[in-house]
Amino acid sequence: MRIVVIGAVAAGTSAAAKARRNNDQADIVIYERDTHISYSGCGLPYYIGGEVEEIDELTPRNPAFFKKKYNVDIFTGHEVLDVDVDHRQITVENLTSGEVFTDCYDKLVLATGASAFRPNITGVELDHVFFLRNVKNALAIKDFMRLQKPKTAVIAGTGFIGFELLENLMHENIDVTIVEMADKITPNLDIDMATFLENKLLEQGVKVLKSTQIVKIDKGGGVLSDAKFLSSEMVIMATGVRPNVELAIKAGIQLGNTGAIAVSATMQTNISDVYACGDCVETYSSITGKPVYRPLGSTANKTGRIAGDSITGGLLSYRGNLGTGIFKLFNMTIASTGLSEKEARAEGYDVVICHNIKPNKPEYMGGKEMVIKAIADKLTGRLLGVQIIGEDGVDKRIDVFAALITYKATVEELFHLDLAYAPPFSTTKDPVHYTGMILDNAIHHGKPLITAKEIDSLGESVQIVDARSSEDYEKKGHVKQAINIPHAKLREQLAQLDKDKPTITYCNKGVTGNAAQNILLGNGFKEVYNLSGGQKFYKGSGGKG
Repeated sequence: MRIVVIGAVAAGTSAAAKARRNNDQADIVIYERDTHISYSGCGLPYYIGGEVEEIDELTPRNPAFFKKKYNVDIFTGHEVLDVDVDHRQITVENLTSGEVFTDCYDKLVLATGASAFRPNITGVELDHVFFLRNVKNALAIKDFMRLQKPKTAVIAGTGFIGFELLENLMHENIDVTIVEMADKITPNLDIDMATFLENKLLEQGVKVLKSTQIVKIDKGGGVLSDAKFLSSEMVIMATGVRPNVELAIKAGIQLGNTGAIAVSATMQTNISDVYACGDCVETYSSITGKPVYRPLGSTANKTGRIAGDSITGGLLSYRGNLGTGIFKLFNMTIASTGLSEKEARAEGYDVVICHNIKPNKPEYMGGKEMVIKAIADKLTGRLLGVQIIGEDGVDKRIDVFAALITYKATVEELFHLDLAYAPPFSTTKDPVHYTGMILDNAIHHGKPLITAKEIDSLGESVQIVDARSSEDYEKKGHVKQAINIPHAKLREQLAQLDKDKPTITYCNKGVTGNAAQNILLGNGFKEVYNLSGGQKFYKGSGGKG
């Protein structure tokens, strides 16, 4: 059996390696148009910023490695020009010599990846304008910085690559401005969490321009859609990627709803014996079952392994994804998994939202607060999605939440998890436990929550009780129209409140607000809400007050 793979980065090499493990007799060849293979694309920003000193650290495997370990022939600098599915052959060009030849296959795997999206704007081809998708791009950016020593830069886009480049360019003492065409930063966060993160960045002097985009570039900078001119010696377009599907289209391979290649759970395309994997394919959400396009390194490796297994008679199949993502930004870690609030509502879920602010471990062990936003289905109690912003321990919690969502856990089950505890690592009740407790109380035990956005839309129709100390009320700010009745005095001053009027309680982060909520409910108040995340998140996410 002859197996031909097109593309030799994450998915293609994973497919070839798995196929070899399953079948030691097959002829396996990979064609790659680039000069580098099997590299860590996610590590490229850290090479640019100097945290990774040598590019070789991100390109540890070359064709000789794959030949020696897997007996796989990899031809770099070879572009596949055409796929003839009727005759099971491909047309290949050697980009060095110009030679064009054909090769045949029994099984074909398309791992053609994705390319940086190039907006159709004047000046995008100039020498100081860069995209970051591969090793060649990273080397070009690094060389430009070394030779030209730019003092200013503009980054268009606030996805993973945009923010990782922001941090690494600032480490090189470059004055960076971020430009985002949406009304919020960070596509994977809801607007409340995005605003909270943006306020953290503003505190560190980061320049963020939203609801605008670059429409023209010249040597001195860029013109924005609002006609403002932004001076810059360097421009990086971190405007996302698009799947490389031109070869698939020419071969008659079907695309999915997202514009990427449609595949089955075993990575089979609509053409017999032709498979696809990696950033060129469409996958699906394990929550909704609907098609999604998630070009992540983890997904590429996974789908590549499944393709390699499938073409050699294995039984692996894809089980969907949650779009789990994480990135580092200065001293913060930002992560998300599952559905956002916006996505869950669009899917028709009646959602319950909580914002839980807890340290990753006790403060006496150096614990640092993290903000956890969790989204759950009110009808079933199923956990649907989580977003976290914090300094330490975020990765541990997001992985726990991803596992819980994958196996359809309900909120009441979170409290019963037997998670590892010792003071250097966690609190006795972990932030995961607290998240489950808050949502369980809201869904099943009559302790409803209200978000900052909801409270600001209510106007004068509610009474709001600030249960903090008088000092906190005065010095830390408070919700507009809130009256201050400290928790310790609340029972004595119940007569000040109307039991029949909707009431909202809050404190700094939510715990004392919940205690005040319990007192009011226990004394005949009919409708009492606790402000999710308390004053801290209310203020941090742009609440009025």
